[in-house]
Amino acid sequence: MTRKRLINADIVEVNQLFPLKYHWAWEHYLNGNRNHWQPQEVPMGRDVATWKGNELTEDERRVILRNLGFFSTAESLVANNIVLAIFRHVTNPECRQYLLRQAFEEAIHTHCFHYIVESLGLDGEEIFNMHQRVNSIAGKDEFDMGLTAALMDPAFTTETPEGIAVFLENLVGFYVIMEGIFFYSGFAMILSFHRQNRMTGIGQQFQYILRDESTHLNFGIDLINGIVAENPEVWTPALRERLSAKIARAVELEIAYAEDCLPRGILGLNADLFRDYVRHIADRRLERIGLAPRYGAPNPFPWMSEVIDLKKEKNFFETTVTEYQSASALLWD
Repeated sequence: MTRKRLINADIVEVNQLFPLKYHWAWEHYLNGNRNHWQPQEVPMGRDVATWKGNELTEDERRVILRNLGFFSTAESLVANNIVLAIFRHVTNPECRQYLLRQAFEEAIHTHCFHYIVESLGLDGEEIFNMHQRVNSIAGKDEFDMGLTAALMDPAFTTETPEGIAVFLENLVGFYVIMEGIFFYSGFAMILSFHRQNRMTGIGQQFQYILRDESTHLNFGIDLINGIVAENPEVWTPALRERLSAKIARAVELEIAYAEDCLPRGILGLNADLFRDYVRHIADRRLERIGLAPRYGAPNPFPWMSEVIDLKKEKNFFETTVTEYQSASALLWD
């Protein structure tokens, strides 16, 4: 029988993919492959015309720019955390297989924002460095960056209960908070344009990113719960309280971000709706890692679930034709 473990496995088991033990990890890997896409396959002509014309108000432009600024940096932070921190300490090969897929997807997402910036003729340096001058973005980024630093310490190990607890805080910080809370206000804002058939190129790419992120979130929650199941001694009241407090702090930061993006409201959206939405999704995240919900807020955007569940249409909604060749169809020298 295999002795595979999510963390702290013997070196031999790190490379032993078969037999699979964590079938959920392999299924997440397969799901990620099914949602494969490339930014340049999405046409941006209509978005360019809208952006360069007089159709958007200054408040609408602010929402788009703020979200491009946040996501462009946040995706890189998530990728760096996977490659430089998480991957080193996850010792299960099927989980590592998914992490490699996720890292690739984070690169695609960063590419996406470069493609949008380039298409719209924006100042790329301004967008990609917005975290340095917009407090509501900086606050969210700084919140998670410290979690990566803790795992980068050469002395860090998961071989003690204290180390496992720190590792779990990192996983909650990036999967539950960054990808499961910090990203969702931006998704709702940008996809509100898309629902009105405006900025459809950006909206289509955000739809694909959202579906990637929903898989990232589900993998992260399974990984967190799996580590706790294998190391129940670390799931102390003190750790549970720290994690709940971190999520509560994240909710405050995300509400501040929504208020900064929507000082006057647009598209029927306002900061009060986002306050409820952030609290609602925070409760769902808390419940999924075995913590008590805190807010009891309603969901003002039930349509977001439909976006996540929407299957990718053939040929990207008939906007482009993409052909993928099998190995047997390729010519080899």
